[in-house]
Amino acid sequence: MEGGKGWPIIGLSLVIVAVLIGNMFGQVRLNEWNGAFFDAVERRNSNAFLHQLSVFLGVIAFLLVMVVAQTWLQERLKIRLRERLTHVLLDTWMMPKRAYQLGLAEASATQPDQRMQEDCRLLSEFSTELGVGMLQAFMMLASFIGVLWTLSSYASFDFRGEEVVIPGYMVWVAIGYAGIGSGLTWLVGRPLIRLNTIRYAREADLRFALVRVNECAESVALYSGERDERRSLDHAVDAVLTATRRLSGALARLTWITSGYGWLGIIVPILAAAPGYFSGRLTFGELMMVVGAFNHVQGALRYFVDNFPKIADWRSALLRVVTFRHAAVDLERSLGERGRIGRQLHPKGWLSFQKLSVSLHNGPPLIEEATVEIRTGERVLIVGASGTGKSTLFRAIAGLWPWGKGLIQTPHPDQMMFLPQRPYLPLGTLRAALCYPAAPDAFDDATVRNALERCGLTDFYQALEEHKRWDQSLSLGQQQRVAFARVLLHRPSWVFMDEATSALDDKCQDSMLSLLWDELADVSVVSIGHRPGLEDFHTRTIHLHRTGNGARLLAMPAPPAGASTGSALQARNGALAGL
Repeated sequence: MEGGKGWPIIGLSLVIVAVLIGNMFGQVRLNEWNGAFFDAVERRNSNAFLHQLSVFLGVIAFLLVMVVAQTWLQERLKIRLRERLTHVLLDTWMMPKRAYQLGLAEASATQPDQRMQEDCRLLSEFSTELGVGMLQAFMMLASFIGVLWTLSSYASFDFRGEEVVIPGYMVWVAIGYAGIGSGLTWLVGRPLIRLNTIRYAREADLRFALVRVNECAESVALYSGERDERRSLDHAVDAVLTATRRLSGALARLTWITSGYGWLGIIVPILAAAPGYFSGRLTFGELMMVVGAFNHVQGALRYFVDNFPKIADWRSALLRVVTFRHAAVDLERSLGERGRIGRQLHPKGWLSFQKLSVSLHNGPPLIEEATVEIRTGERVLIVGASGTGKSTLFRAIAGLWPWGKGLIQTPHPDQMMFLPQRPYLPLGTLRAALCYPAAPDAFDDATVRNALERCGLTDFYQALEEHKRWDQSLSLGQQQRVAFARVLLHRPSWVFMDEATSALDDKCQDSMLSLLWDELADVSVVSIGHRPGLEDFHTRTIHLHRTGNGARLLAMPAPPAGASTGSALQARNGALAGL
């Protein structure tokens, strides 16, 4: 087991096996007591009757301990299985860039929240219950089939005046009865697997729709879109109800088999053993032993019948979890088949595109044959019409967007920080949001407060340790200033911004961008934006021009090597003035 993480599961499983063995011996002893007790009743022997009652109390006490231990261990095993399964999926899903790429590339990897919460829970619980139940059924079958075979020798028939003995007669009756029930259960219940899969998919769609409306409640309210959202939610609810109705119909049809099978099972062993009892070859106690052994064998053999709905549910959950994991694991292969952008570190720590083409994940090109080099210390602004692929280029630089061809050479990842239009604020305290992705205690109070002050967030001095949904409590403009505070804290060598000042007024935008000049004078900046005034904070502009085969990059020449950022800015302004 990887890192020894699977040994607790193996240890619990072995202890459960030991408890099941103890329970098996207890059940065999109880069945023996059953015969002795009813023989005492038949003989009206009060002393034997009282003795068997005392024996019964001892057997039941032992079985009670075994059952309680089995229940506790089984629940612990469910927890361990869920823990292991969830961590395996999280490890696979949270590989660098994979969660984002999966959401775009693989339809089978949608709704990871359901896969790692609901489906992992169902799979771990059903796997434990079905696995332990199946093992227990097998042990009971192995224990009682021999008892039933031996007792079957007393069940004989008179045929034309001759005694007929069928070896293992009661065993064959039990197997035949269980075979008929299992076959009918499979024929009638087979659609449950597909119907369960459909139902869980519709449940996930409904949950996603509800979460989406809740997250976008402000926008919905501003558009007065409640009526339209209600229609969409009604469709999702109707889909769930339709799937549930189909499932309930299938369960009802299966119940005809399972319930009828169970009720008939009460009388079948008595009918089968009746000839031996009425002929006098079986005592009443032996008849009860035969019936008890038959019921145990029958209970083991009918395990499939009794648990088919749960087996169908388990298989449905297993398919969803396995499909999700395969999609995540096979992402690299599927990306390779479609063609991907090459990535490597630049030997000088610069950023360069070499014959770079960026495509949509389903094929059409966005940017064609771009060859550009951005050196350390440059401040580059990328502009272009909407839809030319600026934000996609931003994602390609970050390694989020692998679709395309050519090569991107980048600085070391530890030297880069990316500022999207809507910054990510994790759950937790404001300090955690400011320090992200570092730990909340990575910076001392003075450094954090200075970053707040420089970014115009002094009103939040006293809120650093408050737990809130800061992505909802702060306006988008405040969130963007939090992103600049992160830059001041982490002090990266390269900053990449995609409309990172879109929610700021002109004065605040100038203030935030001035921080990069005043306090991080050596930082290299690559910006995407349309706001007036951005050119004043950049030394070079790259234009994305749309063509019939995708946008092309048109870049002004880089400033001479060794030129300061200030002189480069003056040169850029002079060049623009001469246009």
